[in-house]
Amino acid sequence: MPKVRQTLSVLLTRPGEIASTDSLIQELWGDEPPRSATTTLQTYVYHARKLLEEEGAVGAGRSLLVTQSQGYMADVSGHRVDVTEFERLVTKSQSALNRGDAEQAGELLQQAFVLWRGPALSDVPTGRVLKGRIVRLEELRIRALELRIETGRRLGRYRESIPELRELVATYPFNEWFHGQLIDALHRSGRRAEALQAYQGLRRILSEELGLEPSSVLQRLQLEVLASSPSEPSVGTFDWDLYTTA
Repeated sequence: MPKVRQTLSVLLTRPGEIASTDSLIQELWGDEPPRSATTTLQTYVYHARKLLEEEGAVGAGRSLLVTQSQGYMADVSGHRVDVTEFERLVTKSQSALNRGDAEQAGELLQQAFVLWRGPALSDVPTGRVLKGRIVRLEELRIRALELRIETGRRLGRYRESIPELRELVATYPFNEWFHGQLIDALHRSGRRAEALQAYQGLRRILSEELGLEPSSVLQRLQLEVLASSPSEPSVGTFDWDLYTTA
């Protein structure tokens, strides 16, 4: 039942937090709920509990979905939920990177991305509440991607990062950080002409779509690429701490 999955998604994307009855009704029916909305919601929660039991998520006689005075809550203590586990691993990787342990940060991010198996909630109907949560999850994923690129940069893996960066700038054409990392990686890999082409590509996108110029940080990066010798592509000293994600 689509609305059962929708109800379950609201509760599991914020485990441990109470989802009010009003917010669940808003998610399921928008501004025109039926008169029986509260009773129907109770039915959906009942079916969601049965679904979790059938999937073996809980033992008989226990429910992960707890009724509260103001609504419902997913009580998942002792159970792993991909959403919270992904966020935990990303936070730990950031901490590892902050203390200079890029290897551990990379390992943590690898574990995190194993949990990400496609667009968030792509097979679930979404209302106002879930749409907001999907935006948050996508921002968290972008943050994790930035951390993965930054980790590779600190480990000197410039050439290895180029294919992923090509894909990222195509997927997120207005993300200047991804563009900057691609330009830098191409430059440090001895591909100065391609680095300059990548800069011009970003400049064209920003000009045509937004009427903007690249940021001052990227303009400085372009000047460094222009000033470098083609025979010495890896000696760039561009200070990414001015524009770092860490």
